[in-house]
Amino acid sequence: MKRAVLVAITMVCALFVAAPATAVTITGLYNADVPISGTSSSSVKAGYEAGLREVLVRVSGSRDVLALDGVDELLANAESLVLSYQVGQSESQSRMQMSFGAVGVNRALAALNAPVWGANRPLTLAWIAVEDRGQRQLITGKSESSQAGGAGEWHDHFIAAASERGLPMVFPGEQFSGDRALLSDLWGQFVDRIEKASEGQAYDMITLMRISRSGGQWRAGWVFQGMGLDASERSASAGTPAELATKVVDQWAELYASRYAVSAGNVADSPAVDVVLDGVTSLADYGNVVKALESMTPVRAVGASRIRGERLTLEVAFSGELNQLREYIALDPRFIVQTADDKATIVETAEEVQSTAPADQEGQEGGAQSSDASGPAYQSLPEGDEQDAADAFESLYEVLYYRWQSAPGRGGSNS
Repeated sequence: MKRAVLVAITMVCALFVAAPATAVTITGLYNADVPISGTSSSSVKAGYEAGLREVLVRVSGSRDVLALDGVDELLANAESLVLSYQVGQSESQSRMQMSFGAVGVNRALAALNAPVWGANRPLTLAWIAVEDRGQRQLITGKSESSQAGGAGEWHDHFIAAASERGLPMVFPGEQFSGDRALLSDLWGQFVDRIEKASEGQAYDMITLMRISRSGGQWRAGWVFQGMGLDASERSASAGTPAELATKVVDQWAELYASRYAVSAGNVADSPAVDVVLDGVTSLADYGNVVKALESMTPVRAVGASRIRGERLTLEVAFSGELNQLREYIALDPRFIVQTADDKATIVETAEEVQSTAPADQEGQEGGAQSSDASGPAYQSLPEGDEQDAADAFESLYEVLYYRWQSAPGRGGSNS
């Protein structure tokens, strides 16, 4: 299996009392990690092309993008879209990690008349049963990977395929692994008990899948529950578990992208990102937030799109790349970065797949620099309602979450 497919990921999948829409943000969507033959200029150029090829598929949501007119010319000039890269060694193999600019890639896809699937994506809770030699197993978030062909191997293959396509997914907890009645219902694709067992875990979509082997072929059949998709069974077949996982996840990605990707004509020349701030308690706070953002060099315009209680959502149009806007905001101590972990209502994670090469935010401008641009990582968005999740799905860029904290002597209310 390609090393690029083996990019490890960290999923932070929050648990809630109920299961509202829970968009998951992808922090390394525009990153790639590819093998290269050496450090010559031609090898590095080939690395740029291979990395951009991966990113184009991940961001468009379809492998068909690589067959579009003009893509060869785009790949030949891949270096122009690179923000940062580094070359290193892994198991005697030269590897190249790189980070591409989100705005540049989105515009390039639009120029190809290809869709653009944003960084905020639906989370799939995957209930998957595997039958082999008369034995059925449930794939859980803690499946053991030591036994060849066992649930752990399948778990790893699905995680790898999902990482390659930037598709957030999570498995049920280990406590269900010995529930034979639940496994029987899953095999029969009876939704009621599976939905009941899923209560308390955040997700946007449930899939019920059964995998079996006949001769030299593996077959997967699955149904979706949620998001208004039809309940008819879909299927895929392949010769190996890794190939089957890739085919299944490819179908999921294509389906979700067809629903949420933005058409080329709607990719604006001037990109905009939603900035969500908690702790905006007065008109003075509102004015100071807008004034602070408008004073930042990359910001072209600021508009209020939603106010709910002390939460203010602003649409910020900017120039350049998104990481430049983040850097300017980081210079103002009144903007406190907020993550899911800051929310008191979020408890233990549903599962955690430890990352061997954690993905960071988009790299800095420049040439060969140290970066963690290895691939996508997933994190649940801070707590919100269904409208927040719906808004996130429609955004091309990561929603930026902050808490507003007026500094003494700088105006506004203290918090």
